[in-house]
Amino acid sequence: MPADDRKVLEVLKFELDFLEKGGYGRSVRTPWKPTSVFQDSPSCLNFSDPKQTHPCNECLLEAFVPLERRGESVPCHHIPLTSAGDTVESAERRGNQGELEEVVKAWLHETIKRLEEQQKTQVAGDAVR
Repeated sequence: MPADDRKVLEVLKFELDFLEKGGYGRSVRTPWKPTSVFQDSPSCLNFSDPKQTHPCNECLLEAFVPLERRGESVPCHHIPLTSAGDTVESAERRGNQGELEEVVKAWLHETIKRLEEQQKTQVAGDAVR
C-alpha cells in the first residue's frame, strides 16, 4: 500500500475513534459551541487555527470529495456519505447532530473496510509477482 494510502487509512481510523469516544460531544469544562464534523476534529489541518492557514487541498480527506466540490470553503462537508448522496452539509442542515455522527461513523467503517480489503488484495498481488 502506498504511503499516502496508509496515511489516509490512519486519518480515517483516527476520525472513527474520535467520534466513537464522543469527540464532538460537549465538555462540562468548556462553554457550549456548535461543532462541525471533520472541521472540529484534531485531524483537521486547521484545527484550533482561526486563520485557517492551511488550504483544504492539503487534507487527505480531499481524495473523497467530488471534483466539482473541491473548491468549496469546507470541501470535506461534501463527501458523499451514503448511497442517497447525504453529505455532512446536508445532514447538518437537518439539525440532528446524533444522526449526522451515526452517518459519518457508518461511512468511516465502510471506507476503512474497503481500503483495508484493497490493501490485502494489493499485498497478495505483489506477493504473486
